[in-house]
Amino acid sequence: MAEIDKALPNTISDKIKFPNEKALQAEQQQQTLDAMKEPANILENPDGSVDINFDPNAVEPIQGGDHFANLAELLPDDVLDPLGSLLVTDYTEYKSSRKDWERAYTQGLDLLGFKYEQKTEPFQGASGATHPVLAEAVTQFQALAYKELLPAQGPVRTQIIGATTPQKEQQSERVKEFMNYQLMDQMKEYEADFDQMLFYLPLAGSSFKKVYYDELLGRAVSKFVPADDLIVPYSATSLEDAESIIHRVKMSENELRKQQVTGFYRDIELTPGYDNESDLDKKENELEGIRKSKNDDQLEKRFPKSKSSKIN
Repeated sequence: MAEIDKALPNTISDKIKFPNEKALQAEQQQQTLDAMKEPANILENPDGSVDINFDPNAVEPIQGGDHFANLAELLPDDVLDPLGSLLVTDYTEYKSSRKDWERAYTQGLDLLGFKYEQKTEPFQGASGATHPVLAEAVTQFQALAYKELLPAQGPVRTQIIGATTPQKEQQSERVKEFMNYQLMDQMKEYEADFDQMLFYLPLAGSSFKKVYYDELLGRAVSKFVPADDLIVPYSATSLEDAESIIHRVKMSENELRKQQVTGFYRDIELTPGYDNESDLDKKENELEGIRKSKNDDQLEKRFPKSKSSKIN
């Protein structure tokens, strides 16, 4: 039987050779020469110098422009169209991934006991009343949270970090008074939306506030965003690590046109699409005692994937 030598070979592996500095410089010079062979725009300046643009097709940023400018005004259509289609596809996928939650939430709203139903089962005239224990728990939570989070002197409280001085205390007091003045006096919608948010929070499990600057009102606003209007990926555990956050906004055609005139949205022609009311929307409107009319169908429009209007 032949013997097999399993010992490692006594050979030294080749060493990795790194390019020297001269070789790197030569490679960089060759890359620069190759780039200069491509078509470029040459602009001569008054002082005799020239500006060379090696990629004339690239989108040039606005010099001195606003950081929050609408990027849809800069990007070409061949970039906006695929981007708009991708956003619509993501919205559809994220929406379908939470159908079970929407179904459970819709059925749970029936347990509030706000509506009396005429039942024929198990017999004609059977009681259709639902004990309002869930509604009592929701209203108690709403009342306690409102009292704690929105006291009479205002919701803003300040805390000094570090050493306390009379100057810091005075500054802290000024900041608190000014912010409470803005929230309770200038932002008319803050208290009503906050109260509504506290009602839906124990029902849906999550609720959101969106604070932003409104171009039409000329001031900051704080809007309540229901959980069913905020769509995130199924795998997201928090808003911080979510791949994207989609806020479904319903607005009238007149309001949208105002936003376009002020420059918030891109001023392009859009094809209106009527908004189909979901089962959850119908249930929420039913609890509030309102019904969508034909005129509302004409006003509340969603604009499908024509061209992106606003990109930040």
